[in-house]
Amino acid sequence: MKHLLGIEALTAADITGLLDRAEDAKQRLLNRKKSDALRGKSVVTLFYENSTRTKLSFELAARYTGADVSSLAVSTSSVNKGESLIDTGRTLDALLADIIVIRHAVSGTPLFLSGQIAASVINAGDGMHEHPTQALLDFFTMRERFGGLSGLSVAILGDVAHSRVARSNILGLVKLGASVTVAGPKTLVPKEIERLGCKVVYAAADAVKDADVIMGLRLQLERQRSALIPDAGEYNRFFGITPALLAHNTRNAVILHPGPVNRDVELDFSLVESAPSLIHGQVLNGVAVRMAVLETVAAAKREEA
Repeated sequence: MKHLLGIEALTAADITGLLDRAEDAKQRLLNRKKSDALRGKSVVTLFYENSTRTKLSFELAARYTGADVSSLAVSTSSVNKGESLIDTGRTLDALLADIIVIRHAVSGTPLFLSGQIAASVINAGDGMHEHPTQALLDFFTMRERFGGLSGLSVAILGDVAHSRVARSNILGLVKLGASVTVAGPKTLVPKEIERLGCKVVYAAADAVKDADVIMGLRLQLERQRSALIPDAGEYNRFFGITPALLAHNTRNAVILHPGPVNRDVELDFSLVESAPSLIHGQVLNGVAVRMAVLETVAAAKREEA
């Protein structure tokens, strides 16, 4: 696995292998033990979109695995002088970057870049396509709580149409034997999403009734070209994760959210810190999972050499 471009290209065994590796990485992380798995390797984060959790966790993961880490601030780079993605990538190649972690607003950009440069490419989110490491950390968090994913019932609520997180999660959960139900306003749930193997409903209560996991999605107003919901309050009333909605759940479900959370929109303020919420645990697990991904990609690159 020289690159990690999406969950779609991975098998269930590939995913399980990464999660197993992340278990070991988390123990090292909790004990503050660094490894030398990437000693002498250069990891560059190249983010064309804003990020807190993903970017910082990749940088921490790289340091915990012994890599040299650099961050290219796109907002102050030659991109603003008209430099193309290919030229940026080839510049990083010339600077002997081994792994480039890229986030971009255009779907397919990591795949395109991977065919143009020698460095390994890890997709940190591309447009509305995929966010593979977010999905992997979600799987890891579920597996920690339930021991496995086969047979789990997962409800994903909200802005499915614009969510790369939803797409990656559905693709992986189905491969791992979980059942997935998505719910949201009709304007925010594309009909073709069912082709990925999930079920679509339009009432949040129906989605969460028998769910083991309830995942909220951020309402991505910045990607909407026109108003697709009346207002945030109306959205919260019908599709927000609230105590009233959780009353319909029969399985004491846990709550996940990829962040950042729009409190009192997708998720009631009181629930973020509540017992069912695994949101803060997801953040820590993100470092462990990204350590595992970096180690796997680096190992594959060594074998290729």
